[in-house]
Amino acid sequence: MAKVEVILTHNIVGLGAESDQVKVAAGYARNYLLPQHLAIPLTGANKRRMEVLKQRRAEREANELNNMSELGRSLSKITVVIGVKTGEDGKMFGSVTAGTIVDELKKQLDVALDKKKIHLEAPIRALGEYEVELRLHADVKSSLKVRVESTTPVAKVEAAPAAPEAKEGQRGREVRSGARAEGKAEVKPEAKPERKGRPVKPAGKE
Repeated sequence: MAKVEVILTHNIVGLGAESDQVKVAAGYARNYLLPQHLAIPLTGANKRRMEVLKQRRAEREANELNNMSELGRSLSKITVVIGVKTGEDGKMFGSVTAGTIVDELKKQLDVALDKKKIHLEAPIRALGEYEVELRLHADVKSSLKVRVESTTPVAKVEAAPAAPEAKEGQRGREVRSGARAEGKAEVKPEAKPERKGRPVKPAGKE
């Protein structure tokens, strides 16, 4: 496949940055790079434009470094809370990935970040707090605290119904009943003994 040399006028990931001379397929240059003004043909006249492109590249890279440094300082001070569903045993359904963190950053903080800048050795599969490394720039590294919490409602245990409160009279009877149970029986008045036998006649009378 025929190759041609071009001078890039914009930063193209995986290919090069402004002022770079690169070799690409002729069809790629003809059908995409040149029509989109992302590159110019390598000619004597265009070589003189390389100094201007180099200066523009230096300004862009300095601006990117400054922006990423500020972003890194800001992100290191915050905690992103990610809610997940869990089972009864507290285990997560699924996992938290770099893509999940990127989505939450956009949703919660309106920060657009390439997931390639989030260095997560393995997906997060358990609840808790984690410190995730950020590689925002070749010269800028930072970290982000991520707290994974369960959004699954906790089952409520119903309490046993309380015993109805005793009425005043009933409480009195209960107290008296309790007194009898403790041996404090009520004392009844002593009954008079009954007199048995025939009535006695008065003296001197038959």
